[in-house]
Formats: sequence, C-alpha cells, structure tokens
Amino acid sequence: MGALTAQGVEPRVVWFDDAVTTAQLAADALGVQVGQIANSLVFTLDGEPILVLTSGAHRVDTEWLGDRLGGRIGRASKDTVKAATGQVIGGVAPVGHPTRVRTFVDVDLAGYDEVWAAAGHAKTVFPTTFDELVRITGGTPHPVQPPVEPTVEPTVDPTREPTG
Repeated sequence: MGALTAQGVEPRVVWFDDAVTTAQLAADALGVQVGQIANSLVFTLDGEPILVLTSGAHRVDTEWLGDRLGGRIGRASKDTVKAATGQVIGGVAPVGHPTRVRTFVDVDLAGYDEVWAAAGHAKTVFPTTFDELVRITGGTPHPVQPPVEPTVEPTVDPTREPTG
C-alpha cells in the first residue's frame, strides 16, 4: 500500500478469505465483470522482464504482442517474477517493484469505469481506473491481442424471390 500512497492513491484494499486464482473467481467475489479484473502478468521480452496489465476477459497473444513490440515474448519464471517485482505470482501489484519494470496496460481496460488490480498479495485487490493504472505505472497503453474483425452477416430481403 505504501507504493500506492506514494503515487497519490489512497487505496481501498479488499481482502479475500482465500486466494483468488483466476480473474473469474476475483470478479465473482467482487460482483463485477471479469473484464474489470486487471491481471498483472510478468513476461520476458527478449529476456528482459515486462509487466502486462491485461483485462481478465481475454488472454495475452504473446506472439502478436511480441511482433508489435519488436521482440520475442516468453513466459517469466517464478524467480524472474520475484526478482523483477519483489512479489510472487498470484499477487503481483502494478507498482511497488524494486526497480521500474517496463509496463503495458491493456487498452480494453479503458472500457470500464472501475478496474481491480492486485494489491501485492494473492488475497488482496484494489479498485482503480485505466487512466490511473497508466499514470501510476508509467505504463504504455497497448492492445494485447489482435483486434476482432466484426463478422458481417449477409442480409436477406424476405420479400425477394429466390433466384436459380
């Protein structure tokens, strides 16, 4: 919480009785949409740790994102996560790391007035906003998966006689 306070945020930390291990469990416990959960995921980009704050509504497309960032994204080991953030997998907060971690914030989180992020422990979260996440992390807003192309259904005129 000290790291949040240092960023000018007075967090309203919520403690769960048990660790919530998925975005859906966190959303259910909070009574919010799964997309409002900001998962803190540590990856490596060409061997350097990066933090991706992504909406719980989808997964990070690491190949696509790596191509956009000009490198190769890989899964970070638990030791890399701990060294980069000072926190363990399951409770990584967006701030409070020993050194600055290059951070990307999923633009899909901007679609919610309130999002929930980990507060540094597997049983804690705090409410925030997309803009505040970008500000406190010094993160870069970025999509984490390719845009979904809208499917266009052919329209059929019910008054028209079939041809053929």
